[in-house]
Amino acid sequence: MADRSQSTSDFSGLPVAPEDIHAAAKTIQGAVVETPCSHSRTLSSICGCDIWLKFENLQFTSSFKERGALNRLTALTPEERARGVIAMSAGNHAQGVAYHAKRLGIPATIVMPIGTPMVKIENTRHHGAEVVVTGATLEEAAAFARSHGEAHGMVFVHPYDDPLVIAGQGTIGLEVLKAVPELDTLVVPIGGGGLISGIAIAAKSIKPSLRILGVEAWLYPSMYNAIHDGNLPARGDTLAEGIAVKSPGKITTEIVRRLVDDIALVNEAELERAVATLISIEKTVVEGAGAAGLAALMSDPSRFAGEKVGLVLSGGNIDTRLIASVLTRELAREGRLTQLSLDIPDRPGQLAAVAALLAEAGANIIEVSHQRTFSDLPAKATLLQLVIETRDAAHLDEVMARLSASGLSARCA
Repeated sequence: MADRSQSTSDFSGLPVAPEDIHAAAKTIQGAVVETPCSHSRTLSSICGCDIWLKFENLQFTSSFKERGALNRLTALTPEERARGVIAMSAGNHAQGVAYHAKRLGIPATIVMPIGTPMVKIENTRHHGAEVVVTGATLEEAAAFARSHGEAHGMVFVHPYDDPLVIAGQGTIGLEVLKAVPELDTLVVPIGGGGLISGIAIAAKSIKPSLRILGVEAWLYPSMYNAIHDGNLPARGDTLAEGIAVKSPGKITTEIVRRLVDDIALVNEAELERAVATLISIEKTVVEGAGAAGLAALMSDPSRFAGEKVGLVLSGGNIDTRLIASVLTRELAREGRLTQLSLDIPDRPGQLAAVAALLAEAGANIIEVSHQRTFSDLPAKATLLQLVIETRDAAHLDEVMARLSASGLSARCA
């Protein structure tokens, strides 16, 4: 985690002022949920600091993006509303624009990059927008959206580099400090930078001493590069596709450089662990981007020791298949789900003997597979592959010791 410690509370010359965010709060009031900001006793105990969670995944479209989208749409003239709007998005901005455009009677077209989770595409269509899936990246989708919008006279609604959108997202900062004025640090995911820009302006206008920390995925460190003049690569598939942005906004970069104290980078395993932890402990479903703040905290808890920390759970739009994969992978990391390979004689009773040993050791067999053909074992032997469930890593060690003591050569795959 790189600590800049250079942020100020000087808002002069910025395209968004604190009063713009207060105005946005009045504009969206009643049409957007003022989500809970709750203390987590269990996470606080685990991490050694007092943690409050801002549940933006409980918005109607399961994302904070509604705030900025509604603030921008409300500002359209009657003539612009009649022409309709177009936006590019990896999913959450798309749903925010589509939902509120339908409420306001504004035609909406959404351009989404190839690879966008199907749940986000289908939800966007459900809200009544025309969806076009094209472009390998968000930037390619944006280029198509701009050209298509110009050709058809539509108003382009940018997901983050727009003062009205930034002001709408900043209303989260007002709500967090209203709920927990004693916070020391606020941790916010960064994609294009609209969320953290708005929150930083709102929060530091109320409490200048508040530390604002941004979080990006290691695979997409675009704002980190912009602030630190770095050249870390941005590529690949990340669990946090909602913040997988190769180029941050110009407006947002200026605000982040001025007001954000620190930027952390988290890897995929840390993101998966955070998603699984929020499901397990808080019983709340959060997408990879929404779990980025907790991932940063859990990866470096000493950085926050004894502090009062706010985490923005920015969204909860994640495919159920992906949730299942994340949870089972986390069980494997914890030593609770393990794939074993054993070389055994290919004769009756061998599988029963292994099963009996595992039962005596308290392990549960989940899957069984024999491999006789595609292995380099002798013809009278077979490769036995098992998936077993144990209580934890220590219990797994006990099971492995029991198998070894019985003369079986078992290895974790």
